[in-house]
Amino acid sequence: MLLDTLNKANIEALKAHDKPARAVLSIVISRAKLQSIEATSQGKPFDDKDVVRIISKVLKELEEELEGYKKVNNQEEVASIESQMKVISAYLPKMMSEEEIRKEIASLEDKSMPSVMKHFKLNHDGEVDMSLVSKIAREK
Repeated sequence: MLLDTLNKANIEALKAHDKPARAVLSIVISRAKLQSIEATSQGKPFDDKDVVRIISKVLKELEEELEGYKKVNNQEEVASIESQMKVISAYLPKMMSEEEIRKEIASLEDKSMPSVMKHFKLNHDGEVDMSLVSKIAREK
């Protein structure tokens, strides 16, 4: 499971004294464990797709934080955040390209917005930027 891989990477980062990697991996792991406990208590499954969603959310938060540090010209924090983003990006699945999304939409029978969004959510969750899917689907 992806969470096990993240735990091993966290231990390696600890041994290597890699503070940026430890920081971001610890955040992802703790959020995943919390969500796993919640899901289990509600009788819901918790799998790699949930971990990928957590990583995506943390990555988005880091991007916002990065912009703030760039505005105030704090190069040390910018470098640290970029390092953290590089670390967790490695655990995301390959994202579908715009061309692949267009081909997938073209192959669908029902090209209505709700149908397209539902298809991508069910079949490509974590592998696609849903805002890009929405933008492309609106073009048709």
